[in-house]
Amino acid sequence: MFGPPARRFQRVGHLPHMKRILITGAAGQIGTELSAALRTRYEPETVLATDIRNPAEWAGAYHAEELDSLDTRAVRGAVERFGATEIFHLAAVLSAAAEQDPARAYRINMGTLLNVLQVAAETGCRVFTPSSIAVFGPETPSDPAPQSTLQRPTTMYGVTKVAGELLCDYYHTRFGVDARGLRFPGLVSYTAPAGGGTTDYAVDIFRCALTEGRYTCFLKPDTRMDMLYMPDAIRAIVELMEAPSEALVHRNAFNVTGMHFTPAELADAIRVHMPDFEIVYEPDPLRQAIADSWPARLDDSEAFEQWGWRAEYGLPDMVADMFRGLRSQLAREGSGSARR
Repeated sequence: MFGPPARRFQRVGHLPHMKRILITGAAGQIGTELSAALRTRYEPETVLATDIRNPAEWAGAYHAEELDSLDTRAVRGAVERFGATEIFHLAAVLSAAAEQDPARAYRINMGTLLNVLQVAAETGCRVFTPSSIAVFGPETPSDPAPQSTLQRPTTMYGVTKVAGELLCDYYHTRFGVDARGLRFPGLVSYTAPAGGGTTDYAVDIFRCALTEGRYTCFLKPDTRMDMLYMPDAIRAIVELMEAPSEALVHRNAFNVTGMHFTPAELADAIRVHMPDFEIVYEPDPLRQAIADSWPARLDDSEAFEQWGWRAEYGLPDMVADMFRGLRSQLAREGSGSARR
């Protein structure tokens, strides 16, 4: 499910210029759901999912390849063999994981994006790459953070995302690459495990609630963070990539948001469905410092004005849908321990 029925994507057939989409980092949190959404919206054979991991581990029956996006020649070869017209570049090291090895994070986040943009310049591909609320720092207005404002991040992940935004702008103005992107807040979903982000608690908490009835949170109870439910995030990506080019001013770094809440408020929303749910707080200094450096909320009015963006899920709807989806997933996994 990729959104409420009123806005669910339908397959688009007989496009005047048929898209051929290559996805990097397709086995990750965003890539898992984006791949499925694009196959539904267009045609399965028009989507090639790639990841550094062996496709046998994650791709199922769909068209997929192993690809190291740090290898420029390999990226170019995959694009040319598939005849790609668009690259959705999702390969990256996320915020908390990036702080464990900053040099590796810089090498991967910047090196893979540079390769993708260079190949796009050579082949005429359009590019989508996500940015993040991490581009902002403590000096940014916090509630809300404007579309255009001071960007002085204090994390390596944030540094690479600011640099990535500028690099996309450069390849657009210098080489004409149609590079677009979104500044995501924390993303909540149940289809793939969390991948090393600071907002991962809002993903892990649901599985722990269903399997253990309790959760140990690595953030303080009053840490307010901006969030977006994955069906809204996927819809935002597709809508941005389909928006007319002439309408876009902030081409590659649109703020988008859905809701903002604290761990304590999320726990209260979970107790609507599981009254006995328990949460304890053991703040992790690293992830708490990262969370404290980010704005509490993003101002996404420019996205609304330029291409009609509007989130559909608030906190109650998101919590209800997470429980529905995760219970089904646990049942498919054969877990007998899911709580009601």
